[in-house]
Amino acid sequence: MSTAGTSQMISLLRLDPASYTPHLLHASSRSYPETNCYTDIVIELVHATGHEPLAMMGCALRVDFEGDQWTFFKPVPEHLERLYGIDIHEMQPYRPLPQQIAEQIGQGRTIAVELDSWYLPDTEATSYRTEHVKSSVIAEAIDVDGQRLRYFHGPSLFELSDEDFCGVFRLGADLPGDVLPPYTELVRFDAGRALRGEDLRAASMELLSEHLGRAPKSNPFTRFDTQLGEALPGLLEGDEAAYHDYAFATVRMVGSAFEAAASHVQWLLGDEGASATDAMMQIVQTSKVLSFKLARRRDFDPRPAIDEMSRCWETALSSLGAIVS
Repeated sequence: MSTAGTSQMISLLRLDPASYTPHLLHASSRSYPETNCYTDIVIELVHATGHEPLAMMGCALRVDFEGDQWTFFKPVPEHLERLYGIDIHEMQPYRPLPQQIAEQIGQGRTIAVELDSWYLPDTEATSYRTEHVKSSVIAEAIDVDGQRLRYFHGPSLFELSDEDFCGVFRLGADLPGDVLPPYTELVRFDAGRALRGEDLRAASMELLSEHLGRAPKSNPFTRFDTQLGEALPGLLEGDEAAYHDYAFATVRMVGSAFEAAASHVQWLLGDEGASATDAMMQIVQTSKVLSFKLARRRDFDPRPAIDEMSRCWETALSSLGAIVS
């Protein structure tokens, strides 16, 4: 924690958004440079504290088709403790959030909080000042009096100030009494020893077996095939916003999950896991193709694409199962 010069900016890690380099999981060259709002901020927090986020991404192997969407996958809290000594748990936002954030950063901790993307300038291409969308961020630094916040969000570290600061924390707003406070979590770094090197790989390998044990018992793409067939006529007739909502919850979620899982397996197993890695990357590429076809808003048969992803899912999980058994 530091307080620089005459500034009242109190910082957890002394990071500057202008010079910050995101983790390779958020590289622009990836098919999906972002996963989902929560997993993205944990990736960058782990990376910024000097640890390897790839060790925790076996969680993506658990994704299932939930009936109308793919699993919103997140790193398992207990695994964050085991791998990195990071404890994330719910906290009570009973005081103004800027003061709580400053106090926790001053104690060498921080806060994860759901904020309104309307006031997050890094979402300029999507929801900034156009749409009210909740999104998770993790505070890295705050200047309460100067009204500045540096925060992990999406694929990197950003800063907001002034009107956005007031808006995101609802300062000076005449709010109705029935507005709920945002969901907040306390992030601590004293939950145990952070593992490194071969110790980290060994622990991640042990967790891989657990992740595979929690993977769907039946092929989830079979269920996705049925649901997409039922949803497709409405998607073709509906508006663009409905398509984007559906695509994010389905083809984009599953594509980003298996790209993250493929990177995890490559990091952990190298050539030994090549068969699984290749199969998962084929899921990624096919999900992109399916997404483009859906975006065209013209009738088509999605079954060949889903059949391909289904075969690749079985190949990936059976290959990994043979390695960890």
